[in-house]
Formats: sequence, structure tokens, C-alpha cells
Amino acid sequence: MVSKLKYGNTNTFFIRGIEGNLLIDTDYAGTLPAFYRTLKENNIKISDITYVLATHYHPDHMGIVSEIMKQGVRLLLIDTQCQYIHFADEIFNRDKRLSYEPINADNAIIINCKESRDFMQNIGIKGEIISTTSHSKDSISLILDNGICIVGDLEPIEYLEAYGKNISLENDWNCVMSHNPKIIYYSHVNEKVL
Repeated sequence: MVSKLKYGNTNTFFIRGIEGNLLIDTDYAGTLPAFYRTLKENNIKISDITYVLATHYHPDHMGIVSEIMKQGVRLLLIDTQCQYIHFADEIFNRDKRLSYEPINADNAIIINCKESRDFMQNIGIKGEIISTTSHSKDSISLILDNGICIVGDLEPIEYLEAYGKNISLENDWNCVMSHNPKIIYYSHVNEKVL
């Protein structure tokens, strides 16, 4: 079951598994109180979240990851994302009102995309994580076997022609579409039912 949580500018998703639950993305730093309100409205407790995964490490997707980790949530990190987890640190540090604390990846679970299906299976979620790097080199998408795809900031498929011959974007969409998706969830626009 996938719940779409909206408490800022970025759509966040909560996926229930049999042996663990997964939060996909967070919003900007400073949104923790709004996040907690949204959890309550959706009958989700912070203790229900086992893992947090960012589709990429831009400020509007990982701003409260470190605060959520302090509550016992484990960071699930794809190996291709490791060098990018501090991308937003300087941006957040410019605004002292945020009191942002950088992510400590020492306790992160680091896997590669090939291992993702086994990892997800172990927590009772059928699906896999794929690399979709046309937006940023650390971008990933989550593909569930039931046809639900969470693609982060991947440019919407209906805009594909407007980008001309963007081979990287075409390759990303060819990979996503090869999984026969039924619904595409984006971070900043409404979902697309196929």
C-alpha cells in the first residue's frame, strides 16, 4: 500500500511492507513539524517508518532525513548516491534559522540497484530500485511489481518530445516503461495513470 503525503512542495510517499515500511523522500529542511502533522492525519507514527530513501539529494528531497534518522529510522542509500548526500549542506547552512544537521551516513544501509529487489523482498515490498540519472547523477526511481512507479524529479513522460533528442531522458523512460507501469508518481506534479 502506498500513501502519498503532501506537507510542503515535494510529494513524499509511505509504502507499507510486511517486515518493514519505507518512506520515499522528505521535503525541505524546517518542515519537520508539518511532516509530523501529516503523519498523524494519515494514521502513521514515526515508529512505523523503518527506512527512508531519497530519490536524489537535492534540498527539497532530503531536508529532514537527518532529523528522521534521530527517531530511529534507517537511511537506505544506493551506492551511486553516496558521494551526493552532502550536496545540499552548504545551501542549508546559509540559513541559520533552519539549524540543519548534515546526514550521518555511518549507519546507512548501502546497497546497489541490483541488490534492491532482494532487499525490498526481505521487508515484504515487491519491487526494485533503478537508476534514472537524467535529472541528476544520483537520481533513482522505485518500481513496484503492482505497477506503481515513484520517479522523483524525472521529467514527466508527456514532456518527452519537448526535450528533443535527450538520450539520457529517453533511456530513463524506456527503462521505467519496460516495467509496464500503471501509475507514475512524481515529486512535484500530479500522478499519471497509464
